[in-house]
Amino acid sequence: MSSLRVEVVTPERTVLSQEATLVVAQTADGQIGVLPNHIPIVTVLDTGVMRVQAEGADQERRLAVSGGFLEVSPDNKVTVLAQTAELAEEIDVDRARRALARARERLANQQQEEIDVVRAEIALRKALTRLRATGVEE
Repeated sequence: MSSLRVEVVTPERTVLSQEATLVVAQTADGQIGVLPNHIPIVTVLDTGVMRVQAEGADQERRLAVSGGFLEVSPDNKVTVLAQTAELAEEIDVDRARRALARARERLANQQQEEIDVVRAEIALRKALTRLRATGVEE
């Protein structure tokens, strides 16, 4: 069976580099699934959980990804250039829960305090994505 070479890179490091049979990511236009021999494409990523299914593996790797680009090359390579990306096993669940609580509190008190609503909404989405990547639903 054919496979894909998957590279997930942030400005800080290479987060993931492996062979896979399926990649699912959240784009600005919706979810995309990439299988071997996919048509070449470049798309903008949105904040969301990215799933990478390894060949012959029963489990998939999950990542919390925030923004960036996904490119599928004709040579079966998927390159993700992300603003941020974390493997599910690297995510501190307690920290993500605290970030989620802070974001919710800021949004609930936006009338009483001068806060940046857009920034609070982005923090909320990132915290939710991090928890979803780990399998924890809030």
